[in-house]
Amino acid sequence: MCAWKSSGSELPEWPEAEKAEKLARGAALKWASGVFYRPEKLEGLGHYRRRETQRNSSIQSRLKSTVQSYLEGVSAGLEQLRSAAQEVQSVCQDLGAARWALLDSADHFQGLQQMRELMEEHVQLASVVQVLPQIFSVHEVFSHILQLLHGQHLLEAHVELMMVEQLRDDILSQLHLRGLSSAQATVLSYFSGLQDLNESLAKQLWDIVGSGLRLVREDPVLFVTAVRIIEREEKIDDTLLLEATFLPPGRPKGWRQKFYQVLQDTITGARFHAPHMDAEGPGLGKHLAALQKDIVSELCVVKDLMVQCVPAHYNILSVCTATYHQALTSHLQEILREDLDKQGLFLLLEWALHVYHSPEMMGHPDLLPEVDVSALDPLMSSELVDQTEKRYVMKVKASVFEWMQRTLEVEFKEWEEEPETDHQGFFQSALPAIVMQMLNENIQVASLITDSLQQKIYNMALEELEAFLGRSVDLREALVQCGKEHQQDRAVPKYYISHLLAVLNNNLALSNTQPILPGTSGPTVLPRLPTLLLCSLQPLCLQLPSRKWLSGSQLVGSMCEVIDKYAKDFSRVRKPLFTLLLAESELLVANQYLRALLQRKMVCKSREERGQLCHRLLQDATQLRELFCGLGLERSQQSLEAVFALRELICLKDPALLSLEVLGFATKYPDVSDEHISALLDIRGDVSKEVRHVVLEMMAQHPQDLPEGYRPIFSTILVPVLELPFCLRKGKCA
Repeated sequence: MCAWKSSGSELPEWPEAEKAEKLARGAALKWASGVFYRPEKLEGLGHYRRRETQRNSSIQSRLKSTVQSYLEGVSAGLEQLRSAAQEVQSVCQDLGAARWALLDSADHFQGLQQMRELMEEHVQLASVVQVLPQIFSVHEVFSHILQLLHGQHLLEAHVELMMVEQLRDDILSQLHLRGLSSAQATVLSYFSGLQDLNESLAKQLWDIVGSGLRLVREDPVLFVTAVRIIEREEKIDDTLLLEATFLPPGRPKGWRQKFYQVLQDTITGARFHAPHMDAEGPGLGKHLAALQKDIVSELCVVKDLMVQCVPAHYNILSVCTATYHQALTSHLQEILREDLDKQGLFLLLEWALHVYHSPEMMGHPDLLPEVDVSALDPLMSSELVDQTEKRYVMKVKASVFEWMQRTLEVEFKEWEEEPETDHQGFFQSALPAIVMQMLNENIQVASLITDSLQQKIYNMALEELEAFLGRSVDLREALVQCGKEHQQDRAVPKYYISHLLAVLNNNLALSNTQPILPGTSGPTVLPRLPTLLLCSLQPLCLQLPSRKWLSGSQLVGSMCEVIDKYAKDFSRVRKPLFTLLLAESELLVANQYLRALLQRKMVCKSREERGQLCHRLLQDATQLRELFCGLGLERSQQSLEAVFALRELICLKDPALLSLEVLGFATKYPDVSDEHISALLDIRGDVSKEVRHVVLEMMAQHPQDLPEGYRPIFSTILVPVLELPFCLRKGKCA
């Protein structure tokens, strides 16, 4: 390592130099031992020494050159620093001298400030002198402007008005900059007439704008003049808002916005703030027709004439269209607050949902394509439409109810004559046709509005039809009253049965318009016909059982004649009801036959008597069954099978088997009770107490539930308390 010297003194060696030298020597020894460990390598040692000596010399030369260059740069920098220090010292001396010079000139500067203020005052006085003639002539200008306004020379009046306003605003601006608020009040008082002139001009402008639809047809120049003045004022407002630091009184005027407001108020006031109108259908229809005609006509004027009189950015047609639309929306809501009848509600819905957007109004060919119908919102919201439809349905419902009541009254009056028959011979009246025509007409009318209204009317019609079929108080009361009279005297009313059957056919015809619900096929009518049959059969059933009956009388034959007579009447109703009447009549006959048999009027004493009874039961049941089969009632629909089953119990030869047979009977007819079985055992006459006990115990152990769809037979049959039995022969009765 070399130690560098400077200024005759030796510099200390670097602390890391010794360590670096040791590391370098160690690395060199390691490398040399690796290279020259073989003898044959020692021959190149001299060559290696020379090469390393040359390389060290080259490195030392470069190091000396670099250090020398660095020392020269440091020397130049030190010289520049010395020069800069001298210049800074010179500047400081100059600044000190300037400071003392400024302190000496302070008094002279105060004099200059006073001169500047005097100069500004002189400029102000000069400007005041220049505007003095204008200021003195302000009131004269006011008078001239007023004359121009009276003569409707609006453009000239507005030019002079702007000049006076500009003069006032310039003066106020100067006073504002100098903070002279008291002087501003004086100026405002002097120019106070401007406010009245502005109001007078504005009043004439708004009168012109309010009459714009008429003026663009008769005198468009006046309307264009008003628009030009409004645009001038709008430009002044925009300029002041963007550039001025001081807003004069009355600014911004906002006359363009006022133009829109006046135009909108004129439209809404002329058409939609009319006196209270007639809420009934005809009056409302005329009002809506007038609105339709006037709105289309006025929009055509706007499209063809007014658009040419205003700047394009006014979008005057769109503004007027939106104004009419919003005004109509509010107007319809006001009308709906009235108690409208059904015709009025219908007209309003039709007009708002169909007429408004149609080619007859907003889609009129004269308005297209400038007026975009598709961009117009609905006049009535979906909620308002739904509410209005419900109101309409309630009105129609009340009308339908009243109509049906009147129809029933007419129907009752016609009961004094025989009802009409159709081509098949079925009794009928005009009632179904009238009712259905009325309901269909209402449904068809509703379909002209919306599908939802049609569905609402359809549902209402079904409800009213159901009420008319099943819950008509007047019909029920009339049928009950006539039925009572007919039971007392079969000749009064004369055509009771015929009209009863006609009512059934009418109900069936009306029921075919909807799914037949339980009880909607005439619950007030069907029970009356079996009741009449019962009244005719009861005198015959009272003879059951009896000696005469048992010996082979024509009692059941007489019953068949009565049944056949009523069946002929039943044939005047259509098949579904005819079958139902037959089934009800057959059930009634079976019920009455079993009721008479279980009254404990007779007891069989011997096997021969039981055989005779079984033979009679077989003949009666077979005859009745064949009768109903011949009338069209299938055996599977008949309840007379219970008579055959009961006969089997009576015919059973071994009483010990009764418990099993009775259990099977109770399974087939689950509404049979212990009293019914006890009465049946009494009729046999050969059942001991032990067997009776076993039979009744068996029934108690196996209670039966009524299956779904089962037609009860025995549940309506009451068994009397046991009395002394009637014996067929002399002797002791069992």
